[in-house]
Amino acid sequence: MTGFELVFWYWWVFALVFLVLEILVTGFFFLWIAAAAAITGGMVGLIPSVSIETQIAVFSLLSIAAIVAGKFFVTKNIVASDHPLLNKRGAQYIGRVFNLYEAIENGEGKIKVDDSIWKVHGKDCDINTKVKVTAVRGTVFNIEHANNGND
Repeated sequence: MTGFELVFWYWWVFALVFLVLEILVTGFFFLWIAAAAAITGGMVGLIPSVSIETQIAVFSLLSIAAIVAGKFFVTKNIVASDHPLLNKRGAQYIGRVFNLYEAIENGEGKIKVDDSIWKVHGKDCDINTKVKVTAVRGTVFNIEHANNGND
């Protein structure tokens, strides 16, 4: 056996492995490495006499360049969501007015929002008082009286 030789389709298998990793792992990191492996495989397919050292050097440089270019491309082309609060359920209720479900005593009470009961913090008041959600701290709403914020 004279030595190990990397042929073009090895690089394409590497590219496929990196694409599978991209699917399994979040982010756009392995996609760029897969592109570098595919391009290196194309180069080796066109010029089969390229040494292993040169192939690895080309792959390394292409990987770094592709990652930097990909990072620049992704940050330049950020897609704005039409539902920015989709995964921030509590933040969706800021500014809305609700009736108290349980009176606020010692600064703590509850409101019913759709089919859920939420804990609230605010000034003491009776049940069925209209309150407005002003902020969210974890799973607790900060509220104020809905008729005016100075009560």
